Formats: sequence, structure tokens, C-alpha cells
Amino acid sequence: AAPAGAASFSLKHTEAVEVEVVSGERVEAALGTGGQRWPLGKGTVLRLSMGQASTEANDNKVTVSYYGEGGEAMDQAGLFLTGIGISLDVDADRDGVVEDDNPHKATWTWGPEGHGAVLLVNCDRESP
Repeated sequence: AAPAGAASFSLKHTEAVEVEVVSGERVEAALGTGGQRWPLGKGTVLRLSMGQASTEANDNKVTVSYYGEGGEAMDQAGLFLTGIGISLDVDADRDGVVEDDNPHKATWTWGPEGHGAVLLVNCDRESP
């Protein structure tokens, strides 16, 4: 996505977004301020993650600024992000009530006095 002639880039991102610059075997966390520049290279990858759900759609952003050989600003690209929270709520104590805060949600014990979700997976082929 870099413009022709771009030699380096910098990043800005909102607080809820974590960005890593992966270049070869090197992985470096990118601060959200945009002060650091990285050389553009074949195989350079930006790894984005969010550790919390968004409060509204498109409330987080990553902006990549591109620079030429002499350091002159060339162009920018922006990415709007929405973090989605996913939780598996289960009847962890097997009493017929699904609770989102059951302390046994993360563990499992076998037997009639056990706790934890019983997960039945349908692995057959419904259609070829």
C-alpha cells in the first residue's frame, strides 16, 4: 500500500490498539505517537491487536505516514478498527443456569460432582 518512491514509514494509533512492526526475525512494538520511523522493506508486516472491546464502531484508528528518501512526507493511509468482545458463557456448575461470572468457568472436573462446560461437537459431514 506504500506509494512509489516511499523509503520509510511511521505509525500513530489510538491507545486501545497495540501495533508491532515485524521485519524478518525482528519484532518491535510501535509507540502510538508517530515519532519513530522504520525503513520500508519487502516482507515488513504490521501486527495489530486490541486488548479490549470498543465502545462504538470505528472508535480506534491506525495511521501510517510514508516518507521519501530525503525524509519528506509523501502520503498517509488510515485504518479504522472496532474491537469485538467475545465471551463463552456456560452452565459451569451444571445447575441449569448459564452464568457469565461463575468461578469454575475456566476449569473442568469430571463426574457427577464436577464442574465446567460439557461441549459436544458435531464433526460429521452434513454435505460433501
